Amino acid sequence: MTQPATTSPGRTRPPGRAVGIPPQTESRRRRARTSGPSAVRRTEADAERWADVARPPSAGAVRTAIARHLVGRALDRLGLTTPSGAGAGPLLTLHDPDALHRRIGRDGLIGFGESYMAGEWDSDDLAGVLTVLAEHVDELVPAPLRRLRGLWVSRRPAADRNTRAGARENIQRHYDLSNDLFSAFLDPTLSYSSALFTAFPARFAALPEAQHRKIDRLLDLARVGEGTRLLEIGTGWGELALRAATRGAHVTTLTLSAEQADLARARVSAAGLSDRVDVQLRDYRDAEGRHDAVISVEMIEAVGAEYWPSYFTALRRALAPGGRIALQSITMGHEQMLHTAATHTFISKYVFPGGLIPSREAIAQHSEAAGLRTVADDGYGAHYAETLRLWRQRFAAHRPAVTALGFDTVFQRMWEFYLAYSEAGFRSGYLDVRQLLLTEGTRP
Repeated sequence: MTQPATTSPGRTRPPGRAVGIPPQTESRRRRARTSGPSAVRRTEADAERWADVARPPSAGAVRTAIARHLVGRALDRLGLTTPSGAGAGPLLTLHDPDALHRRIGRDGLIGFGESYMAGEWDSDDLAGVLTVLAEHVDELVPAPLRRLRGLWVSRRPAADRNTRAGARENIQRHYDLSNDLFSAFLDPTLSYSSALFTAFPARFAALPEAQHRKIDRLLDLARVGEGTRLLEIGTGWGELALRAATRGAHVTTLTLSAEQADLARARVSAAGLSDRVDVQLRDYRDAEGRHDAVISVEMIEAVGAEYWPSYFTALRRALAPGGRIALQSITMGHEQMLHTAATHTFISKYVFPGGLIPSREAIAQHSEAAGLRTVADDGYGAHYAETLRLWRQRFAAHRPAVTALGFDTVFQRMWEFYLAYSEAGFRSGYLDVRQLLLTEGTRP
């Protein structure tokens, strides 16, 4: 698979591995439709940069037939398509059903996403369609076929492992795409994690305040104030570090993204806080010193299950006696996590190579093994769905700017699918986001 993205305006990555990858209204209850072959509207895809999107794969007659049956059965049962016109779901239009079936027959849900990237299907409510599918994900494949899952799905590439070198490459493949790309859909705080709202639905103008509410809650959990020695694992673009420094904390913040580090340092300098914030291009495993507080926001998802013991050991090692650790993490059910861990997914292929969303059980297991105990654990998944809705709405509004940065239509459809796919996960309850407080010691 080739590298499908431009890293900065006017500069295209050479061929490599794939990279990619979180206004929703009341779903319109309309019949989905299938257009005939003459209505096929394929997206022009550069065959070198998008080898798996540019043309449908050859899946074999049996796999294609099974996929055709499963797709038709799912769309009919869920009300996403009904020949009678009585469908109760959001509108889904199939421009090239044969290509969709071949892709799903070959690559399952990865093929479903690639079919959207190729323009072979559309929806008037993409997040609505994906939410319906997520709500019924366990019903889409009959039980006998589920037992053959190992024969159907691809395993994660060994090259995506988060060794020190691999982690640096995986982080760069997402976060170093372009600071301007992220600015095109994030709010002015450049916070790339769930906000915390006071009312729904929210307007984009309310997002900075909601992001500060989230950050302040984490800082309060960790008791960050005047003189606190704070370690942040996962800098983002520096908003939490800036906010902690204005409280009087001395912040060391770590990232593997050169693009993030450069912009975070510039923001810190512009705020006159360079004496209080040290932005380091450093792996979390190489963190130095002891700190009164450690905060890590949606970083564990990028670590990979193989390295969760190292992550929690690093957290524990960095903590001074009596210190507190505040985490924000996306979570999924434990059984779903175990299935996903060995599976190459759309997200791992195009968005976050090497990453895995943990379960609450996995967090508890690995944190306790490192000598930590959970003192507080609060979830607010609906807030992430709202955050993603606002990001997706803004991304759509700024598509001309994204195009000007050098990101083609296939990339834009991939990013739109990623944001809608993530939103659907939270709206359906398949995913959650939680803030946790950890301290020294295991549970009694």
